[in-house]
Amino acid sequence: MCRAAPNHGYPPMHLFPRCLPVLALGAAVAAHAAVASKPPASPAHPASSSLHGTTVDDPYRWLENPQDPAVQAWIKAQNEHTDAVLAAMPDGKAMNARVQQLAITSTTRSSPELAGGTLFYMQETPPQPQPQLMAQAWPGGKARVLVDLNAGDGNTAITGYWPSPSGRYLAYGTAEGGSELTTLHVLDVATGKVMGDALPYAGGGTTPQGVAWDADEHGFTYVRFPLPPAGDEVRQFDATLVHHALGQDGAGDSVVFGQGYSKVAEYRLLSSPGATQLAVLANIGDGGPAEVYLREGTHWNKVLGADANVRSAAWVGQRLFVTSFADAPRGKLLAVDAQGHVATVLAQRAGALQDVVPIAEGFLVTRSWGPDGWVEQYDQRGSLVRRLPLPQQGIGIEGIAGEQGQRHALIAYGGWTLPARWADYDAKTGNLHTVFQVTPAADYGKVEMHRIDGVSKDGTKIPVTVLSLRGITPNGRRPAILYSYGGFDIPIVPHFIGPELAWLERGGVLAFANIRGGNEDGQDWHAQGQKLHKQNVFDDFHAAALALFDTHWTDREHLGILGGSNGGLLMGASLVQHPGDYRAVVSMVGIYDMIRHETDFANGAYNVSEYGSVSDPAQFKATLAYSPLQNVKPRTAYPAVLMTTGANDPRVAPWQSRKFTAALQNATTSDQPILLLTRMNAGHGIGAPFSQRVGNTAIMLTFFAQELGLPQQ
Repeated sequence: MCRAAPNHGYPPMHLFPRCLPVLALGAAVAAHAAVASKPPASPAHPASSSLHGTTVDDPYRWLENPQDPAVQAWIKAQNEHTDAVLAAMPDGKAMNARVQQLAITSTTRSSPELAGGTLFYMQETPPQPQPQLMAQAWPGGKARVLVDLNAGDGNTAITGYWPSPSGRYLAYGTAEGGSELTTLHVLDVATGKVMGDALPYAGGGTTPQGVAWDADEHGFTYVRFPLPPAGDEVRQFDATLVHHALGQDGAGDSVVFGQGYSKVAEYRLLSSPGATQLAVLANIGDGGPAEVYLREGTHWNKVLGADANVRSAAWVGQRLFVTSFADAPRGKLLAVDAQGHVATVLAQRAGALQDVVPIAEGFLVTRSWGPDGWVEQYDQRGSLVRRLPLPQQGIGIEGIAGEQGQRHALIAYGGWTLPARWADYDAKTGNLHTVFQVTPAADYGKVEMHRIDGVSKDGTKIPVTVLSLRGITPNGRRPAILYSYGGFDIPIVPHFIGPELAWLERGGVLAFANIRGGNEDGQDWHAQGQKLHKQNVFDDFHAAALALFDTHWTDREHLGILGGSNGGLLMGASLVQHPGDYRAVVSMVGIYDMIRHETDFANGAYNVSEYGSVSDPAQFKATLAYSPLQNVKPRTAYPAVLMTTGANDPRVAPWQSRKFTAALQNATTSDQPILLLTRMNAGHGIGAPFSQRVGNTAIMLTFFAQELGLPQQ
């Protein structure tokens, strides 16, 4: 749920993790198990909260305590029930097999970064559990492996990496079991040797990691939570920036910025070329604007406050370029010099400004409007050189690796039917040629893209992208899956559908809605889905569903909806507000009790800047009106629901899913299943092994196939 430093976002829908043991049962055994299995009892116990003179009943609060033997037994019983129901679905075996076939592509690459003429990136060869960290001389060097964590059980993930200015050293983070709590390590790039520095509690989960190297490469500044007393767990609040000298004991690292800044501080560190200057974008929680600080010696100068509405930044030469949305809802580009003087480089223009990257003697910017993204090149004076020759529609810009003075940049992009592709862009000639592309496991050229619009309750147009196979036309009852997110500045952009082709191959439809709360149309689009305006998000999503009905792609008996994290809140609110308009729901690691989310879970406090605080009477009233748990109505026919959560999730409390599941199971009058899967060695989905990602896609599609009537092969 955070954009430029994504500590709360959730990956595209095909990456949700879950193992797949349940689909291995024999059909007869599974069918018997499903008939015999009933949801375990979820007794209601008196409990409540009182806010602003209103009593909020909370009969499932007992499910919040994972150490309670009764809760542990309940989780086990729910998993057994869910496994039995899923295993009895006759399409499971075929769907699992096809999803696994489609997931085994050629080697994939992601997260490119240039430093000192070396290209660093992540590389994964399916079914390898975790990506490897790679390096090669840019642009024509030979690739080599720097870090490979695949020797173990696949549950240790690389959380991020940060090369030193010359590329001599590399700091990288690791985390276990989906927890995201990061330990930093340091690698000598030339020798491949991991040095003795190991620095725990270096962010992750509630606050993003970050590293900025010193110019002499003898140390670096990094994000760290306060060190806990021996034997205690770390409290994921009050992060600061501390300095580490290579070879020294990390326990002695001293705070250099952020002491007392905010309990819910988040930092992005940006070093100028050669690391001669350091900037910090500091946020109080998620979803809000950053304050911008520049370091001068040991002193920090605040050069832009929250009123500048800064969202991202990059060094272009020795000036810091920031995207500012103050009085410019689509964004303008400001330059800040070492003395803190601010000048406008680019005024607002067509397209929402997303990011800026240095190249040659100028810079590149990425923009978006609705579902479409593109890249523009400018010279150092801010004059447009050209728009890069990328496809006009259906792609998302996944990253750009560029350096000041380096004429070649690496553009990473992909699309609904286009697997990850890297292109070498020549700033002098404008030539763009592919240097890497993933070979998919099937032909995606037969997938067609359609654009429709929904109209939200307040008249706002909501773009919806519909994907189907060529020849599949609207007939009013196509099994369809509608996906969106709606928050924290995170846009819905084209991404490779990968294994979801299995859904399209059998006549199904996929749809993606650009609802408010993201930033694809700028910061007004984001703000209209925040705080007191959060109901707009749910209205927009419902408008997208109605558009699918109105254009005869599907109907209420064949529409499934899908979301995760903040998108899980979207699922919860959607199904309780319009239970008759959705036939099936898959909701992953979602937030459903918005009243307790802020007050009784660490990450809830970080989310106040996006959701507002229930301590404010007006916000409490608005939140109570949409909070899914509090709006479950007894004796209501709810649709089929599959929820998933991870026991180690640092971003959304697992008890959110437990309480909502119990409430729905006890309230529904339909015979549709209400299911919960709890993964005991997983978190929010970040860093999940390949097998979990693929397995959960198969389970999600199997559930939808069963409930929406997808034709069997």
